[in-house]
Amino acid sequence: MTLPHIDGAIRDGRHHMQVRVYYEDTDFSGIVYHANYLRFMERGRTNHLRLMGAEQNALFEEAQEETGGFAFVVRSMTLDFLKPARMDDMLDIVTWPIAVKGASIMLAQEVRRGDDALVKAQVRVAFVSQGRAQPIPKSIRTLMKADLA
Repeated sequence: MTLPHIDGAIRDGRHHMQVRVYYEDTDFSGIVYHANYLRFMERGRTNHLRLMGAEQNALFEEAQEETGGFAFVVRSMTLDFLKPARMDDMLDIVTWPIAVKGASIMLAQEVRRGDDALVKAQVRVAFVSQGRAQPIPKSIRTLMKADLA
């Protein structure tokens, strides 16, 4: 079930999702612990897929028929920590596809507070079946390319 107010929204080809920073997200100095940005971005990628116009369960069932035992795995990630976030900040997690190729999808992500970029990332997600990289099934490839500007 898609809940736009919870899952965010796609605007101008980019997925935007709001996250509030809670005490549990911070370290002893009151700033967001670096690993928690990864959790925020994972939620952004998941909700981005959810809001792209297809039910995730139906999409994955179709992909399962095409390529059994599949999974998406983060193959590589480059992060640039620019500024800290603090407790009670409202963050905008922005996600957009850069390229869909063969067995991988390249995404760009930013964690923003207002006009300030706090963290920038490039994430390569690979499609794996039975322990090996496989071409992304047509259903998923079509869906992701449809969002590329």
